[in-house]
Amino acid sequence: MFRGIDEVDWASLEHAYGSAADVPELLRGLASPLPHERETALDGMYGAVHHQGDVYDSTLASVPFLFALAGHAGLPDRGGIVELLASIGGPGDGDAFGETPRGGEDGADEDGGGPGTEDAGNDNRAMARAAVRSGAAVFLDLVTDCDPEVRRAVPSALVRFHGEPPRVLALLSERLRDEQEEGVRLALVEGLGLFARLYGGSGAPAVDCLVSLCGPPHDPGLRLAALGQLASCALDRLPADLVPTVVALLHTRSQRIRPSREPVRTSSDTLIGSLRRIRPADEEGAQLLRTLHKGLGARTADRIALLEGQLSCQNTADRCNAVWMSAGLFREWRGAYEEPVALIGEQLGSDEARLRCAAVSVLEFLFTLAAPAADRLAALVESRTDSRGRGSATLHRPLKALARCGDARAVPALAEVLRGPAVPNETGYTIGFLGAAAAPLAPLLRERLAEVPLGSVDTYDRAAPLLSGLGTLRHTAAVPEVLRLLHGTPRELRLRDALVKALARTLAAFGPGAHEAVPTLRGLLTGGNAVAAADALRAVEGDVEAVLPVLLGALRPERDAGSRRAAAEALGRTGPAAAPALPGLLRLTGSADMWERTAAACALWDIAGDPEPVLPVFRQAWRNPYTRGTVTACLVRMADAGAPVHDLVRAELTSPRRHRARPGGHGSHDVLDDERLLRDCRTVLRSG
Repeated sequence: MFRGIDEVDWASLEHAYGSAADVPELLRGLASPLPHERETALDGMYGAVHHQGDVYDSTLASVPFLFALAGHAGLPDRGGIVELLASIGGPGDGDAFGETPRGGEDGADEDGGGPGTEDAGNDNRAMARAAVRSGAAVFLDLVTDCDPEVRRAVPSALVRFHGEPPRVLALLSERLRDEQEEGVRLALVEGLGLFARLYGGSGAPAVDCLVSLCGPPHDPGLRLAALGQLASCALDRLPADLVPTVVALLHTRSQRIRPSREPVRTSSDTLIGSLRRIRPADEEGAQLLRTLHKGLGARTADRIALLEGQLSCQNTADRCNAVWMSAGLFREWRGAYEEPVALIGEQLGSDEARLRCAAVSVLEFLFTLAAPAADRLAALVESRTDSRGRGSATLHRPLKALARCGDARAVPALAEVLRGPAVPNETGYTIGFLGAAAAPLAPLLRERLAEVPLGSVDTYDRAAPLLSGLGTLRHTAAVPEVLRLLHGTPRELRLRDALVKALARTLAAFGPGAHEAVPTLRGLLTGGNAVAAADALRAVEGDVEAVLPVLLGALRPERDAGSRRAAAEALGRTGPAAAPALPGLLRLTGSADMWERTAAACALWDIAGDPEPVLPVFRQAWRNPYTRGTVTACLVRMADAGAPVHDLVRAELTSPRRHRARPGGHGSHDVLDDERLLRDCRTVLRSG
């Protein structure tokens, strides 16, 4: 297996953490007789040699030894080695060559590396794919390996890298007839779906095979797998009664399901070990449903009906899988979700902790969309079925979900948290979603702000959320506590500038009720936080003459983009009295910084009310989903003056996909931000 390994100059090669001198030890560890050593070695290969999918010269040098390990009959855990080889070979669920363009939105390079770095990365990827393709004949032998884990891992690798597609398709079909292991049969079906996606018209026989697997006499799991693959490659071949068929198959499968025969492991403290420990109770069922939902994509009506059927199943694992499947649907697609959300709320009454946890996790990021489950959330909060965790570093999650959907029943529990020995930092931010209903909490927020130490390493972390809550509630009685922090924190304090900005924003929210802070704010007009102080002083005292020179100075070209943007936003809030800033703002609409351009355009409208220099900037800024909320909020203020760009707003309202949806990653507020965008878009069209 390791012939020639010592002849490689590993020390001259590199991986993610520098010298690759340790790679021979990792490769030998993959052949260790001890399970925890094999797991640790595989974790090391992913963590260093193939870090986050990157390919290094040491990765390329490892490929021959990985093939030798994969082909060594009787060696345990070779399935993981086959998966590693497939990953090194590169993505393969796109076109027939498996190439995925790098870079971000509109082709922008997100890697930050120079051209040389990018070229080297592409060269390594091309060589890695060629290396795996050149050894792909090994996969032919592994299709009938004695280890079912190996047989499960091989079909997709074989489809992606073997150079004789007809031979591969014939072999997959043959193995489906002869294979007895259910998990391997499902992997073979996945291989057929991948074949159909990669080879287009040439994959028609694979599609026909999938169609034949969708009906009796095949077992429910295999039929579900075939339906999921059809959804991803041939939507038009799915049965008309898809949803009732899937729900019936789930019910039948749950009655037949057997406990996993995978040996129980005491996993090491590795990433791979952690992933094994958090697997769902029915991992196979979760994968079947995930594939089907992914294939259905924008067919939200079908997916909602499917979720409702799944969430009504008797089997707890099926309902748990449905809850997790709903997360991807809610985050990526727009739809009428009242019924599935209400059914997710019903799971909060389950005796199964895993199911309750899944339901809370989904409801937590839905914000106002979680309202149909609010009664169940309130009951769970009041019952204390799940510990509220007084003194915990994090807020009780059902309570957080209840408050985020704006339900006033969260107020008593939040008051209890604020009276507790330690207040989770997120509490103040969460209170902001309750609006005026949270007014009784303001005195408690003030008390906790008074307790924040002046010179601690966590002063900012503790103070900022409390300030946010107090600002939202406009609790002017807290001005003395705000000033205590402004006057008392040492200049060398960690994140002091960020703290001063947060304090200034809070005083600005207080408005004229914070008049006693005027001398302090005037004293800050010459420092590094002058823009924030000027904005607050304008809101508290209304003295435009005092703050205008500061804001105009911040617009100068020599200032950084962040300061210019903040000044533009403050000038926009000042309104027509900031007319002397118009030339500087007009100049900023040509800035290379998208956020700066957008802020300047908004300010131009709020000051001068002239749409001509504003609307071209808005049309350009709309291309980036992260500025659409800012643009739309200004269009609400513009009313019919923004009509020339209302075509963008109408198109947004007809789009089925959430504006920030990105496969594989989502921000915690993406659903909230999208719902706010839709609300403002509707307002724009009503007012225009």
